Amino acid sequence: MNGTITAIFSAPTKHGEQVSAEAVQVKAGKGIIGDRFFGFRKSQKGRNLTLIEAETMSAFNSAFRLAVPLHATRRNIVTKDIRLPELIGKQFRIGNVLCEGIELCEPCVVMARQFPEGKLSQAEIIRAFINKGGIRAAVLTDGIIRLEDEICLA
Repeated sequence: MNGTITAIFSAPTKHGEQVSAEAVQVKAGKGIIGDRFFGFRKSQKGRNLTLIEAETMSAFNSAFRLAVPLHATRRNIVTKDIRLPELIGKQFRIGNVLCEGIELCEPCVVMARQFPEGKLSQAEIIRAFINKGGIRAAVLTDGIIRLEDEICLA
């Protein structure tokens, strides 16, 4: 069960524009350096990284005949060839960074607002991503996450 990273995003400010990166530095228990959630909610394990499957976005775009960009999901890491819900409760590696899958990252209004207006309502967008919005993960070791890094069970 191995996958790869196809895109990396962070946003420096709350509700700010998602910025694409080829690599990001992460800190254990804090997340992506420079991201709006870095060190946020220290008491809530698993708020360090969010991940979503590229296949989910492809299926959504195909089903609704849209071209919603990957960054619109507001997730940090976009993966391919791995079922993210299977990582919940398990430790896994993204390159050399050790992480732990914590919970599903269900869709919300903040995510839905990023999608093109008109074709679907925010409620319809949220419904389309229920149980498919990716996962939240805790960062357990410091390191650098890069495009094309492999994701595998630890």
